[in-house]
Amino acid sequence: MAWIKNKLNRFTETSTPAAILASFLKWLLLGGCVGILAGTLSAFFLNSLEYVTELRIQYPRLLYGLPLGGALVSFLYLKFGKNSSKGNNLIIEQIHQGNEVIPLRMAPLVLFGTLVTHLFGGSAGREGTAVQMGGSMAETLGRVLKVNAADRKILLICGISAGFGSIFGTPLAGTVFGVEVLAIGLISHEALIPAFIASFVGNLVTSSFWGVSHIHYHIGAVPALSLSVLLKVIVAAVLFGFASLLFSELTHFLKKWYSSIFKNPMIKSAVGGIVIIGLVYVVGNRAYLGLGIPLIQDSFDHSVPALAFLWKLVFTSLTLGAGFQGGEVTPLFAIGATLGHTLSGILGLYAPFLAALGFIAVFCGATNTPIACFIMGIELFGSSGSVYMFIACIVSYLASGHTGIYTSQKIGIPKSQLIQYPDGTTLASVKKHKKKKDARKDIGTGE
Repeated sequence: MAWIKNKLNRFTETSTPAAILASFLKWLLLGGCVGILAGTLSAFFLNSLEYVTELRIQYPRLLYGLPLGGALVSFLYLKFGKNSSKGNNLIIEQIHQGNEVIPLRMAPLVLFGTLVTHLFGGSAGREGTAVQMGGSMAETLGRVLKVNAADRKILLICGISAGFGSIFGTPLAGTVFGVEVLAIGLISHEALIPAFIASFVGNLVTSSFWGVSHIHYHIGAVPALSLSVLLKVIVAAVLFGFASLLFSELTHFLKKWYSSIFKNPMIKSAVGGIVIIGLVYVVGNRAYLGLGIPLIQDSFDHSVPALAFLWKLVFTSLTLGAGFQGGEVTPLFAIGATLGHTLSGILGLYAPFLAALGFIAVFCGATNTPIACFIMGIELFGSSGSVYMFIACIVSYLASGHTGIYTSQKIGIPKSQLIQYPDGTTLASVKKHKKKKDARKDIGTGE
């Protein structure tokens, strides 16, 4: 066997077509396996999520169990989670550094934790769960096959892409998201084909094999290209970027604030659950609980309150800040769609059109993935508004600055040539870098 392997290695080293074919076949197999695993878990998760959401709507009193549910999940993470509590950031860190193991327990923990959050009414998403399950499965497959460090990195990217593509039914956006989310301004081209295979297979398994359907929204009439419409779209996109910034910064602040006051994570989550219950009574309805899909649908088909985007933002930041499990992306869709609907009346644009732009642009500003979000827009809404979607994404990307929901995301290329950061700077260390820079300036001026 070793003799055959050596012969193959020598042959591929001297033949470019053979090397490319061998690499493609390898990743067709490995990426396909990741896609099958992630797609199956996503199908189970989506069905389970629909079931617990229906239960919550059918039995409104389940909301009062939110503090207990949050405490239970925090206890499980404290007892068994280890580094799983880092969530998506752990996967991004390991792609960059590779100095920790992504445990298999991450998948069942985040799955159970997210279902508990939604059963009792927490405002959270589903992307984080799918990505973590995909990353955990990819890591386990890599350990079983004893892959090298370079292949492990690509496998983890496959896990991100497969999880994302299968949970939203957007295989192309899932592909690009996996290679774009690692570092601002850079794309990992070496993983492009493996990520596509994993995302494509994952989506195929979820939708075709397991028969899980995805929700689609209609952008409706797209306005003709004109200077006035372009200017209005740019103004809206700037506000979408600011909404992304507000969401990211508020969520990070609340996570630190809750942890500084409540050292025990179980008490922290329980108090966070009580806060959400109180906020429901302040608002007077339960529209801002869960994923926020009804809000998105109303943004396209009916109407939403003018401040719906702000309430959804606050509910989600408070939920995630208190340590509840779940992703951020679907709530970001809801924030963007409702904000777009609100701005449509102010800017004089068709509401579903601006809701669609907000849907992808707020998500873009929070994840710093303009290409993936643009492609997602085409996959979800068609290509008729592609110029506007691209403008909305890049403007929101710039307006959100060097902030985002993934603190382990590196700044590969800053968003302006006038801004410089040391190599390896992450979003988590941006503020530390600014403080050091300001301190050096103060010393230089003698203040």
